[in-house]
Amino acid sequence: MDLTDPATLWEANAETWTNHVRAGFDVYRDTLNTPAFLAMLPPVRGLAGLDIGCGEGTNTRQLARRGARMSAIDIAPTFIRYAQATEDADPLGITYQVADGMTLPFSPDSFDFATAFMSLMDMSDHTRALQEAHRVLRDGGFLQFSILHPCFVPPYRKVLREADGAVRAIEIGGYFDSDQGKVETWWFSTLPAEERQHVAPFRVPRFHRTLSAWVQSICNAGFSIEQLSEPCATAEQAAAEPVIADTRIAPLFLHIRARKPAAAGL
Repeated sequence: MDLTDPATLWEANAETWTNHVRAGFDVYRDTLNTPAFLAMLPPVRGLAGLDIGCGEGTNTRQLARRGARMSAIDIAPTFIRYAQATEDADPLGITYQVADGMTLPFSPDSFDFATAFMSLMDMSDHTRALQEAHRVLRDGGFLQFSILHPCFVPPYRKVLREADGAVRAIEIGGYFDSDQGKVETWWFSTLPAEERQHVAPFRVPRFHRTLSAWVQSICNAGFSIEQLSEPCATAEQAAAEPVIADTRIAPLFLHIRARKPAAAGL
């Protein structure tokens, strides 16, 4: 068993990850990242969608509640087991399966849109994953995805704080370094210290790319970039959830919507 393989790592993370996100410890996701992503999303009611790297299915369910006919894949069987159990208990018409985002098990032109919430950055070959998304989309369809911001979350990042805890600056380094497959260990920052004594930290593979490399991969896959977003917490959000205050200094996330060109004459 390759302990640095993304599939192995994410399967090992999946049980604890599911428990922690469902307990509300992923404050960045729930308070800022997912709401900003959904605010940028075009209407999807009646459309066939694919969620790539769905995890335990929270965001897939939000898309289904917006009226999309959703399919979803993840590389970790435990994530799919939890997602399917929730679907069985509260059916929204979502089809889940274990699959790799770099080798999608779907025919060309199968979907009107695809999403990838914080998953493409954990795949070893971003270009291949983007090409696969392009392949399964119908002409005129779109891919919208979120990643850690490559400019402000390079291999080295440190939040600098004042004596009172207020965020002063973000210190970064290694932007141009090739940091492919390095395994990082961490917990959700809001996880209580006593809980950390009972669970191992997540082990997540790191596949850093520069912003220009991301843009080149998107364009090489055949997409046209349609919209970008860099979510920033409001003053009120930062006051309510101080952990996300760093996003008011520099963005932690980058959201991109890319469009597969419509067929000629359409």
